[in-house]
Amino acid sequence: MRGLRRALLHPSLRIKLTLAFAAAIGVLLTCLGLFIYARFEAGLDQSLNQGLHSRTNDVRALVNQADTGLADAGGVRLSSTGAGFAQVLSPGGQVLDQTPGIPRSPFLAAGEIAAAAKHPILTTTTISGVPGSVRVLATPVRAQDRSLLLVVGTSLQSRATTLQNLRDVMLLGGPVALVLASLLGYAVSALSLRSVEAMRTQAKRLSVAEPGRRLPVPPAHDEMRRLALTLNEMLDRNDVAFARERRFVADASHELRSPLAVLKTELEEALSGDASEDELRLALASADAETDRIANLARDLLTLAQADEGRLTIERGPLRLNEALERIGQRFAQRARSEGRMLVISVPDEMIIHADPLRLEQALSNLVDNSLRHGGGTVVLTAVRRDGFVEVRVADGGPGFPEAFLDIAFERFSRPDVGRTTEGTGLGLSIVSSIARAHGGEAHVANRPGGGAEAWITLPDTADVVPQDATPGRGVSLASS
Repeated sequence: MRGLRRALLHPSLRIKLTLAFAAAIGVLLTCLGLFIYARFEAGLDQSLNQGLHSRTNDVRALVNQADTGLADAGGVRLSSTGAGFAQVLSPGGQVLDQTPGIPRSPFLAAGEIAAAAKHPILTTTTISGVPGSVRVLATPVRAQDRSLLLVVGTSLQSRATTLQNLRDVMLLGGPVALVLASLLGYAVSALSLRSVEAMRTQAKRLSVAEPGRRLPVPPAHDEMRRLALTLNEMLDRNDVAFARERRFVADASHELRSPLAVLKTELEEALSGDASEDELRLALASADAETDRIANLARDLLTLAQADEGRLTIERGPLRLNEALERIGQRFAQRARSEGRMLVISVPDEMIIHADPLRLEQALSNLVDNSLRHGGGTVVLTAVRRDGFVEVRVADGGPGFPEAFLDIAFERFSRPDVGRTTEGTGLGLSIVSSIARAHGGEAHVANRPGGGAEAWITLPDTADVVPQDATPGRGVSLASS
Protein backbone atom coordinates (compact mmCIF):
# COMPACT_ATOMS: atom_id res chain seq x y z
CA MET A 1 0.00 0.00 0.00
CA ARG A 2 2.81 2.37 0.88
CA GLY A 3 4.60 1.53 -2.36
CA LEU A 4 1.46 2.24 -4.38
CA ARG A 5 0.98 5.53 -2.60
CA ARG A 6 4.60 6.48 -3.26
CA ALA A 7 4.21 5.55 -6.92
CA LEU A 8 1.10 7.73 -7.19
CA LEU A 9 2.67 10.69 -5.40
CA HIS A 10 6.05 10.38 -7.13
CA PRO A 11 5.53 8.72 -10.53
CA SER A 12 8.47 7.66 -12.64
CA LEU A 13 9.75 9.73 -15.53
CA ARG A 14 8.28 7.18 -17.92
CA ILE A 15 4.82 7.66 -16.42
CA LYS A 16 5.23 11.45 -16.40
CA LEU A 17 6.17 11.47 -20.09
CA THR A 18 3.23 9.19 -20.91
CA LEU A 19 0.80 11.38 -18.96
CA ALA A 20 2.12 14.52 -20.63
CA PHE A 21 1.86 12.86 -24.05
CA ALA A 22 -1.66 11.62 -23.27
CA ALA A 23 -2.71 15.09 -22.12
CA ALA A 24 -1.35 16.66 -25.29
CA ILE A 25 -3.06 14.05 -27.49
CA GLY A 26 -6.29 14.47 -25.50
CA VAL A 27 -6.31 18.21 -26.06
CA LEU A 28 -5.47 17.69 -29.73
CA LEU A 29 -8.25 15.12 -30.22
CA THR A 30 -10.76 17.34 -28.41
CA CYS A 31 -9.93 20.38 -30.50
CA LEU A 32 -9.91 18.31 -33.69
CA GLY A 33 -13.26 16.70 -32.78
CA LEU A 34 -14.88 20.06 -32.06
CA PHE A 35 -13.53 21.44 -35.31
CA ILE A 36 -14.79 18.47 -37.34
CA TYR A 37 -18.19 18.56 -35.61
CA ALA A 38 -18.57 22.31 -36.23
CA ARG A 39 -17.56 21.97 -39.87
CA PHE A 40 -19.85 19.00 -40.41
CA GLU A 41 -22.76 20.80 -38.75
CA ALA A 42 -22.14 23.89 -40.86
CA GLY A 43 -22.05 21.68 -43.97
CA LEU A 44 -25.38 20.11 -43.08
CA ASP A 45 -26.95 23.50 -42.47
CA GLN A 46 -25.61 24.81 -45.75
CA SER A 47 -27.00 21.79 -47.59
CA LEU A 48 -30.41 22.19 -45.92
CA ASN A 49 -30.51 25.90 -46.75
CA GLN A 50 -29.59 25.25 -50.36
CA GLY A 51 -32.37 22.66 -50.52
CA LEU A 52 -34.88 25.17 -49.16
CA HIS A 53 -33.86 27.75 -51.76
CA SER A 54 -34.13 25.14 -54.50
CA ARG A 55 -37.63 24.13 -53.38
CA THR A 56 -38.63 27.82 -53.19
CA ASN A 57 -37.75 28.16 -56.87
CA ASP A 58 -39.78 25.05 -57.66
CA VAL A 59 -42.83 26.41 -55.80
CA ARG A 60 -42.44 29.78 -57.53
CA ALA A 61 -42.39 28.10 -60.94
CA LEU A 62 -45.49 26.09 -60.02
CA VAL A 63 -47.38 29.20 -58.96
CA ASN A 64 -46.35 31.10 -62.11
CA GLN A 65 -47.59 28.27 -64.37
CA ALA A 66 -51.21 28.69 -63.25
CA ASP A 67 -53.19 30.88 -65.71
CA THR A 68 -56.74 30.32 -64.52
CA GLY A 69 -56.42 32.00 -61.17
CA LEU A 70 -55.07 31.25 -57.76
CA ALA A 71 -57.80 28.77 -57.01
CA ASP A 72 -56.64 26.49 -59.81
CA ALA A 73 -52.99 26.93 -58.77
CA GLY A 74 -53.82 26.35 -55.13
CA GLY A 75 -55.43 23.05 -55.95
CA VAL A 76 -52.22 21.57 -57.09
CA ARG A 77 -50.53 19.35 -54.55
CA LEU A 78 -47.27 21.06 -53.84
CA SER A 79 -45.81 17.86 -52.38
CA SER A 80 -45.10 16.91 -55.95
CA THR A 81 -42.30 19.44 -56.00
CA GLY A 82 -40.23 17.34 -53.67
CA ALA A 83 -39.79 16.30 -50.03
CA GLY A 84 -40.60 18.77 -47.28
CA PHE A 85 -43.42 21.17 -46.64
CA ALA A 86 -44.68 24.17 -48.56
CA GLN A 87 -47.35 26.82 -48.29
CA VAL A 88 -48.53 29.71 -50.40
CA LEU A 89 -49.76 32.57 -48.26
CA SER A 90 -51.45 35.81 -49.02
CA PRO A 91 -49.88 39.02 -47.64
CA GLY A 92 -52.43 38.82 -44.83
CA GLY A 93 -51.38 35.32 -43.84
CA GLN A 94 -54.19 33.31 -45.44
CA VAL A 95 -53.17 29.86 -46.64
CA LEU A 96 -53.86 29.64 -50.37
CA ASP A 97 -52.27 26.27 -50.89
CA GLN A 98 -50.05 23.86 -48.97
CA THR A 99 -48.57 20.43 -48.90
CA PRO A 100 -51.21 17.80 -47.97
CA GLY A 101 -50.97 16.11 -44.59
CA ILE A 102 -50.21 19.11 -42.41
CA PRO A 103 -52.56 21.44 -40.53
CA ARG A 104 -53.97 24.26 -42.71
CA SER A 105 -52.49 27.05 -40.71
CA PRO A 106 -49.47 29.28 -41.44
CA PHE A 107 -46.05 27.96 -40.50
CA LEU A 108 -45.06 31.44 -39.35
CA ALA A 109 -46.35 33.75 -36.66
CA ALA A 110 -48.01 37.04 -37.59
CA GLY A 111 -44.86 39.06 -36.92
CA GLU A 112 -42.73 36.70 -39.00
CA ILE A 113 -45.26 36.90 -41.88
CA ALA A 114 -45.08 40.71 -41.80
CA ALA A 115 -41.26 40.57 -41.85
CA ALA A 116 -41.20 37.96 -44.62
CA ALA A 117 -43.43 40.14 -46.79
CA LYS A 118 -40.55 42.63 -46.98
CA HIS A 119 -37.55 40.31 -47.35
CA PRO A 120 -36.81 36.59 -47.15
CA ILE A 121 -36.38 35.15 -43.66
CA LEU A 122 -34.95 31.83 -42.47
CA THR A 123 -36.16 30.52 -39.13
CA THR A 124 -36.66 27.35 -37.10
CA THR A 125 -40.06 26.40 -35.73
CA THR A 126 -42.31 23.43 -34.97
CA ILE A 127 -45.30 22.16 -36.95
CA SER A 128 -48.09 20.04 -35.55
CA GLY A 129 -47.78 16.50 -36.82
CA VAL A 130 -44.13 16.85 -37.81
CA PRO A 131 -41.62 15.33 -35.32
CA GLY A 132 -38.82 17.56 -34.16
CA SER A 133 -37.95 21.03 -35.36
CA VAL A 134 -38.53 22.39 -38.84
CA ARG A 135 -36.41 24.87 -40.73
CA VAL A 136 -38.53 27.32 -42.71
CA LEU A 137 -37.63 29.72 -45.51
CA ALA A 138 -40.21 32.42 -46.34
CA THR A 139 -39.77 34.41 -49.57
CA PRO A 140 -42.00 37.17 -50.97
CA VAL A 141 -42.86 36.75 -54.72
CA ARG A 142 -44.98 38.44 -57.39
CA ALA A 143 -47.18 35.98 -59.30
CA GLN A 144 -50.30 36.50 -61.41
CA ASP A 145 -50.17 40.18 -60.61
CA ARG A 146 -50.43 39.50 -56.92
CA SER A 147 -47.98 39.62 -54.01
CA LEU A 148 -47.64 36.19 -52.46
CA LEU A 149 -45.53 34.65 -49.76
CA LEU A 150 -43.90 31.30 -50.50
CA VAL A 151 -43.02 29.29 -47.38
CA VAL A 152 -41.03 26.06 -47.65
CA GLY A 153 -39.75 23.95 -44.81
CA THR A 154 -37.91 20.73 -44.04
CA SER A 155 -37.64 18.59 -40.94
CA LEU A 156 -34.41 18.70 -38.95
CA GLN A 157 -34.89 15.18 -37.67
CA SER A 158 -32.43 13.69 -40.16
CA ARG A 159 -29.91 16.43 -39.33
CA ALA A 160 -30.21 15.73 -35.61
CA THR A 161 -29.82 11.98 -36.19
CA THR A 162 -26.73 12.50 -38.34
CA LEU A 163 -25.11 14.78 -35.75
CA GLN A 164 -25.96 12.35 -32.97
CA ASN A 165 -24.29 9.52 -34.88
CA LEU A 166 -21.20 11.70 -35.36
CA ARG A 167 -21.11 12.49 -31.64
CA ASP A 168 -21.42 8.82 -30.78
CA VAL A 169 -18.55 7.94 -33.09
CA MET A 170 -16.37 10.67 -31.60
CA LEU A 171 -17.23 9.82 -28.02
CA LEU A 172 -16.43 6.18 -28.68
CA GLY A 173 -13.48 6.55 -31.02
CA GLY A 174 -11.82 9.48 -29.19
CA PRO A 175 -11.06 7.57 -25.95
CA VAL A 176 -9.96 4.53 -27.95
CA ALA A 177 -7.59 6.69 -30.01
CA LEU A 178 -6.35 8.35 -26.80
CA VAL A 179 -5.65 4.99 -25.15
CA LEU A 180 -3.82 3.70 -28.23
CA ALA A 181 -1.80 6.91 -28.48
CA SER A 182 -0.96 6.73 -24.76
CA LEU A 183 0.22 3.13 -25.12
CA LEU A 184 2.34 4.18 -28.08
CA GLY A 185 3.74 7.09 -26.07
CA TYR A 186 4.54 4.76 -23.18
CA ALA A 187 6.29 2.36 -25.53
CA VAL A 188 8.31 5.15 -27.12
CA SER A 189 9.29 6.61 -23.74
CA ALA A 190 10.22 3.15 -22.46
CA LEU A 191 12.35 2.56 -25.53
CA SER A 192 13.99 5.98 -25.20
CA LEU A 193 14.69 5.57 -21.49
CA ARG A 194 16.02 2.05 -21.86
CA SER A 195 19.50 3.42 -22.41
CA VAL A 196 19.08 5.66 -19.35
CA GLU A 197 18.13 2.63 -17.28
CA ALA A 198 21.17 0.78 -18.59
CA MET A 199 23.37 3.73 -17.62
CA ARG A 200 21.74 3.90 -14.18
CA THR A 201 22.31 0.18 -13.60
CA GLN A 202 25.96 0.48 -14.63
CA ALA A 203 26.44 3.65 -12.58
CA LYS A 204 25.15 1.79 -9.52
CA ARG A 205 28.04 -0.65 -9.91
CA LEU A 206 30.71 2.01 -10.36
CA SER A 207 33.15 2.44 -7.52
CA VAL A 208 36.33 4.37 -6.80
CA ALA A 209 37.92 1.02 -6.06
CA GLU A 210 37.41 0.00 -9.70
CA PRO A 211 38.59 2.89 -11.84
CA GLY A 212 38.22 2.61 -15.57
CA ARG A 213 34.64 1.29 -15.68
CA ARG A 214 32.37 3.42 -17.82
CA LEU A 215 28.70 3.81 -18.70
CA PRO A 216 27.34 2.06 -21.80
CA VAL A 217 27.08 4.33 -24.84
CA PRO A 218 23.89 3.92 -26.94
CA PRO A 219 24.54 3.24 -30.65
CA ALA A 220 22.11 5.93 -31.85
CA HIS A 221 23.58 9.39 -32.42
CA ASP A 222 21.09 11.24 -30.24
CA GLU A 223 20.89 13.12 -26.95
CA MET A 224 21.29 9.91 -24.92
CA ARG A 225 24.56 9.11 -26.64
CA ARG A 226 25.85 12.62 -26.01
CA LEU A 227 24.77 12.32 -22.36
CA ALA A 228 26.61 9.02 -21.97
CA LEU A 229 29.76 10.42 -23.60
CA THR A 230 29.63 13.51 -21.37
CA LEU A 231 29.19 11.41 -18.23
CA ASN A 232 32.07 9.16 -19.26
CA GLU A 233 34.26 12.21 -19.78
CA MET A 234 33.28 13.34 -16.29
CA LEU A 235 34.22 9.89 -14.95
CA ASP A 236 37.59 10.19 -16.71
CA ARG A 237 38.19 13.50 -14.96
CA ASN A 238 37.06 12.02 -11.65
CA ASP A 239 39.45 9.08 -12.05
CA VAL A 240 42.29 11.50 -12.69
CA ALA A 241 41.25 13.57 -9.66
CA PHE A 242 40.91 10.49 -7.44
CA ALA A 243 44.30 9.22 -8.59
CA ARG A 244 45.82 12.62 -7.87
CA GLU A 245 44.23 12.71 -4.43
CA ARG A 246 45.44 9.19 -3.64
CA ARG A 247 48.92 10.16 -4.77
CA PHE A 248 48.64 13.34 -2.73
CA VAL A 249 47.71 11.40 0.41
CA ALA A 250 50.50 8.90 -0.20
CA ASP A 251 53.05 11.67 -0.77
CA ALA A 252 51.85 13.56 2.29
CA SER A 253 52.19 10.39 4.38
CA HIS A 254 55.66 9.85 2.97
CA GLU A 255 56.72 13.42 3.74
CA LEU A 256 55.32 13.21 7.27
CA ARG A 257 56.83 9.82 7.99
CA SER A 258 60.46 10.94 7.80
CA PRO A 259 60.29 13.94 10.19
CA LEU A 260 58.05 12.01 12.58
CA ALA A 261 60.51 9.10 12.60
CA VAL A 262 63.43 11.46 13.28
CA LEU A 263 61.44 13.27 15.95
CA LYS A 264 60.52 10.00 17.67
CA THR A 265 64.15 8.82 17.55
CA GLU A 266 65.45 12.06 19.05
CA LEU A 267 62.85 12.02 21.80
CA GLU A 268 63.51 8.37 22.64
CA GLU A 269 67.22 9.12 22.85
CA ALA A 270 66.57 12.12 25.09
CA LEU A 271 64.35 10.01 27.36
CA SER A 272 66.82 7.13 27.60
CA GLY A 273 68.77 8.92 30.37
CA ASP A 274 72.17 8.01 28.96
CA ALA A 275 72.72 11.18 26.93
CA SER A 276 74.90 14.04 28.11
CA GLU A 277 73.67 17.61 28.34
CA ASP A 278 75.22 18.47 24.97
CA GLU A 279 73.62 15.43 23.37
CA LEU A 280 70.28 16.40 24.87
CA ARG A 281 70.60 19.89 23.43
CA LEU A 282 71.42 18.47 20.01
CA ALA A 283 68.49 16.06 20.21
CA LEU A 284 66.11 18.84 21.22
CA ALA A 285 67.47 21.12 18.47
CA SER A 286 66.93 18.35 15.92
CA ALA A 287 63.45 17.71 17.29
CA ASP A 288 62.69 21.43 17.03
CA ALA A 289 63.84 21.49 13.41
CA GLU A 290 61.72 18.47 12.55
CA THR A 291 58.75 20.05 14.33
CA ASP A 292 59.20 23.17 12.18
CA ARG A 293 59.32 20.97 9.11
CA ILE A 294 56.06 19.24 10.08
CA ALA A 295 54.41 22.60 10.87
CA ASN A 296 55.50 24.04 7.50
CA LEU A 297 54.19 20.96 5.73
CA ALA A 298 50.84 21.23 7.55
CA ARG A 299 50.63 24.92 6.66
CA ASP A 300 51.34 24.19 3.00
CA LEU A 301 48.77 21.40 2.93
CA LEU A 302 46.19 23.73 4.46
CA THR A 303 46.94 26.37 1.83
CA LEU A 304 46.46 23.87 -0.97
CA ALA A 305 43.26 22.51 0.60
CA GLN A 306 41.85 26.04 0.81
CA ALA A 307 42.79 26.65 -2.81
CA ASP A 308 41.04 23.44 -3.89
CA GLU A 309 37.87 24.47 -2.08
CA GLY A 310 37.99 28.02 -3.40
CA ARG A 311 38.56 29.41 0.09
CA LEU A 312 42.07 30.77 -0.42
CA THR A 313 41.71 34.23 1.06
CA ILE A 314 42.86 37.00 -1.28
CA GLU A 315 42.74 40.58 0.01
CA ARG A 316 43.74 42.74 -2.93
CA GLY A 317 45.17 46.19 -2.51
CA PRO A 318 47.53 48.60 -4.27
CA LEU A 319 51.10 47.44 -3.73
CA ARG A 320 54.41 48.96 -4.79
CA LEU A 321 56.17 45.92 -6.22
CA ASN A 322 59.78 46.97 -5.62
CA GLU A 323 59.10 47.42 -1.89
CA ALA A 324 57.61 43.93 -1.66
CA LEU A 325 60.63 42.44 -3.44
CA GLU A 326 63.01 44.35 -1.16
CA ARG A 327 61.37 42.72 1.86
CA ILE A 328 61.84 39.30 0.25
CA GLY A 329 65.48 40.17 -0.57
CA GLN A 330 66.17 41.18 3.03
CA ARG A 331 64.59 37.94 4.24
CA PHE A 332 66.93 35.80 2.10
CA ALA A 333 70.01 38.06 2.20
CA GLN A 334 71.79 36.23 5.01
CA ARG A 335 71.13 32.86 3.43
CA ALA A 336 72.44 34.05 0.06
CA ARG A 337 75.63 35.45 1.64
CA SER A 338 76.20 32.23 3.56
CA GLU A 339 76.12 30.29 0.30
CA GLY A 340 78.38 32.80 -1.48
CA ARG A 341 75.68 33.86 -3.91
CA MET A 342 74.12 37.12 -4.99
CA LEU A 343 70.48 38.16 -4.97
CA VAL A 344 69.65 41.03 -7.32
CA ILE A 345 66.31 42.88 -7.48
CA SER A 346 65.59 45.07 -10.50
CA VAL A 347 62.09 46.55 -10.60
CA PRO A 348 60.97 50.04 -11.72
CA ASP A 349 60.15 52.28 -8.76
CA GLU A 350 56.79 53.31 -10.21
CA MET A 351 55.44 49.77 -10.77
CA ILE A 352 52.20 49.38 -8.81
CA ILE A 353 50.10 46.21 -8.85
CA HIS A 354 46.81 45.28 -7.25
CA ALA A 355 47.39 42.11 -5.24
CA ASP A 356 47.39 40.51 -1.81
CA PRO A 357 50.76 41.50 -0.25
CA LEU A 358 51.03 38.48 2.06
CA ARG A 359 50.04 35.90 -0.56
CA LEU A 360 52.22 37.48 -3.24
CA GLU A 361 55.25 37.54 -0.94
CA GLN A 362 54.52 33.91 0.00
CA ALA A 363 54.57 32.88 -3.67
CA LEU A 364 57.69 34.86 -4.55
CA SER A 365 59.46 33.64 -1.40
CA ASN A 366 58.82 30.06 -2.55
CA LEU A 367 60.37 30.85 -5.93
CA VAL A 368 63.44 32.46 -4.34
CA ASP A 369 63.75 29.56 -1.90
CA ASN A 370 63.70 27.07 -4.78
CA SER A 371 66.39 29.03 -6.64
CA LEU A 372 68.62 29.10 -3.56
CA ARG A 373 67.90 25.47 -2.75
CA HIS A 374 68.20 23.86 -6.19
CA GLY A 375 69.81 26.46 -8.45
CA GLY A 376 73.16 28.17 -8.62
CA GLY A 377 74.79 31.49 -9.35
CA THR A 378 73.06 34.84 -9.00
CA VAL A 379 69.33 34.94 -8.28
CA VAL A 380 67.66 37.78 -10.21
CA LEU A 381 64.19 39.15 -9.50
CA THR A 382 62.63 41.25 -12.28
CA ALA A 383 59.19 42.51 -13.22
CA VAL A 384 57.75 43.75 -16.54
CA ARG A 385 54.36 44.72 -17.90
CA ARG A 386 53.26 42.78 -20.98
CA ASP A 387 49.88 42.40 -22.74
CA GLY A 388 47.78 43.56 -19.80
CA PHE A 389 49.68 41.44 -17.26
CA VAL A 390 52.56 41.97 -14.86
CA GLU A 391 55.23 39.27 -14.99
CA VAL A 392 57.37 38.80 -11.89
CA ARG A 393 60.35 36.55 -12.70
CA VAL A 394 62.92 34.74 -10.55
CA ALA A 395 65.94 33.41 -12.46
CA ASP A 396 69.21 31.77 -11.48
CA GLY A 397 72.37 30.52 -13.17
CA GLY A 398 72.25 26.92 -12.01
CA PRO A 399 71.90 23.70 -13.99
CA GLY A 400 68.20 24.32 -14.72
CA PHE A 401 65.25 21.99 -14.43
CA PRO A 402 65.31 18.42 -15.78
CA GLU A 403 63.26 18.33 -18.98
CA ALA A 404 60.89 15.70 -17.56
CA PHE A 405 60.20 17.95 -14.56
CA LEU A 406 58.92 20.92 -16.57
CA ASP A 407 55.56 19.28 -17.30
CA ILE A 408 54.91 18.32 -13.67
CA ALA A 409 56.59 21.24 -11.91
CA PHE A 410 53.36 22.53 -10.35
CA GLU A 411 52.01 19.15 -9.29
CA ARG A 412 52.05 18.48 -5.57
CA PHE A 413 55.09 16.77 -4.09
CA SER A 414 56.87 16.94 -7.43
CA ARG A 415 60.63 17.35 -7.22
CA PRO A 416 63.42 17.53 -9.77
CA ASP A 417 65.04 14.51 -8.13
CA VAL A 418 62.86 11.43 -8.22
CA GLY A 419 64.66 9.91 -5.22
CA ARG A 420 63.54 12.78 -2.94
CA THR A 421 67.08 13.23 -1.68
CA THR A 422 66.90 17.02 -1.62
CA GLU A 423 65.31 19.05 1.14
CA GLY A 424 61.78 20.37 0.83
CA THR A 425 58.36 18.86 0.40
CA GLY A 426 57.67 19.54 -3.27
CA LEU A 427 54.71 21.79 -2.44
CA GLY A 428 56.29 25.18 -3.02
CA LEU A 429 55.53 25.48 -6.73
CA SER A 430 52.02 24.10 -6.20
CA ILE A 431 51.34 26.90 -3.74
CA VAL A 432 52.79 29.44 -6.18
CA SER A 433 50.40 28.21 -8.89
CA SER A 434 47.41 28.30 -6.51
CA ILE A 435 48.17 31.87 -5.44
CA ALA A 436 48.65 32.99 -9.04
CA ARG A 437 45.31 31.44 -10.08
CA ALA A 438 43.57 33.02 -7.10
CA HIS A 439 44.74 36.40 -8.43
CA GLY A 440 43.49 35.56 -11.93
CA GLY A 441 46.95 34.79 -13.29
CA GLU A 442 49.21 31.81 -13.97
CA ALA A 443 52.56 30.38 -12.96
CA HIS A 444 55.28 29.13 -15.35
CA VAL A 445 58.72 27.53 -15.27
CA ALA A 446 61.32 27.16 -18.02
CA ASN A 447 65.00 26.67 -18.63
CA ARG A 448 66.91 29.72 -19.81
CA PRO A 449 68.60 29.49 -23.23
CA GLY A 450 71.97 30.47 -21.76
CA GLY A 451 71.70 28.07 -18.83
CA GLY A 452 69.87 28.19 -15.53
CA ALA A 453 66.22 28.04 -14.54
CA GLU A 454 63.50 30.66 -14.53
CA ALA A 455 60.10 30.72 -12.83
CA TRP A 456 57.55 33.49 -13.03
CA ILE A 457 53.98 34.42 -12.27
CA THR A 458 51.65 36.59 -14.34
CA LEU A 459 49.10 38.80 -12.60
CA PRO A 460 46.38 40.97 -14.18
CA ASP A 461 47.65 44.52 -14.55
CA THR A 462 44.97 46.42 -12.58
CA ALA A 463 47.35 48.70 -10.68
CA ASP A 464 46.09 52.21 -11.26
CA VAL A 465 46.07 53.47 -7.67
CA VAL A 466 49.24 54.55 -5.85
CA PRO A 467 49.25 53.80 -2.07
CA GLN A 468 48.78 56.95 0.00
CA ASP A 469 51.75 56.22 2.23
CA ALA A 470 54.02 54.82 -0.48
CA THR A 471 57.47 56.25 -0.79
CA PRO A 472 59.71 56.00 -3.85
CA GLY A 473 61.54 52.67 -3.87
CA ARG A 474 64.87 51.71 -5.30
CA GLY A 475 66.53 48.65 -6.73
CA VAL A 476 68.77 46.59 -4.42
CA SER A 477 71.66 44.25 -4.95
CA LEU A 478 72.60 41.91 -2.07
CA ALA A 479 75.97 40.33 -2.58
CA SER A 480 77.99 37.99 -0.40
CA SER A 481 80.24 39.73 2.03
